Amino acid sequence: MGTPLGSFIRARRDSIQPESLGLQEHGRRRSPGLRRLDLASRAGISVEYLARIEQGRDRNPSPAVINSLADALCLNPSERNHLRYLAKLAADECSVRIRPVPPPRHVRPSVMRTLRLLEHGVAVVTNRLGDILAHTAGYRSITSGTGLLDDAEPNLNRYLFTDPRARTFFADWDDIADELTFDLWQAPSLENLEWLTSELIPAAGPEFTDRLARHVVPRRGVLRLNHPDGHRLRLLRETLELPTDAQQLIVHLPECDQTAQAIDQLRHRSHGPLRSIS
Repeated sequence: MGTPLGSFIRARRDSIQPESLGLQEHGRRRSPGLRRLDLASRAGISVEYLARIEQGRDRNPSPAVINSLADALCLNPSERNHLRYLAKLAADECSVRIRPVPPPRHVRPSVMRTLRLLEHGVAVVTNRLGDILAHTAGYRSITSGTGLLDDAEPNLNRYLFTDPRARTFFADWDDIADELTFDLWQAPSLENLEWLTSELIPAAGPEFTDRLARHVVPRRGVLRLNHPDGHRLRLLRETLELPTDAQQLIVHLPECDQTAQAIDQLRHRSHGPLRSIS
């Protein structure tokens, strides 16, 4: 059985054209991209060892091997970090028995106080699983009528893949789906990841699992939303990482005057205090 580490290496190898690395094309091939032999040679490892890593038969390659593979695949900094994370994940899977466990939903009082200072803005506290843990009234106003906050414990991934309204609300649904599924690999723990994916895989099907296996590092551009009231919102996102909590505080800023005016109108229609969801 393969591993996310092996899947990522194969996906990156398949995406590289040999001529882009100055290698000769070897005629028609059964699969696209870089041959396993060429990648192994560039990384300074044997073809057999690379095959074991890709197939999940070796789950604990050394940091030196991981760095050599990153160089051989010409990975950018974000992709390198992801490769290192998947290598750690593969090693951890060898030593623990994974069982589904929901992540903690508690938000520290100091984080709530910080969020309160942002009350007139659009801000939300989430974790890497997409759980919405707390939010300002401004965030509620831009999501009103979309169904996102209807659940007692709202989750962005669940909403995105199981609620038809999400495809209208998120103007760039595919890009957001790529972002959220990629972030799942940074879940607080393997048990938390298993908890969400075991729920979503049957409900969302290949559209979710295919994205999860692609390991494409997203670009995270302007967030475009189609509010049910007819407003077209363009938002910039600034993220404050809360590493001790495995959470994020995300502030959404209007990208243009039109969006700022629309947010003001939506805020005046929606009244209510800061909300913590636990």
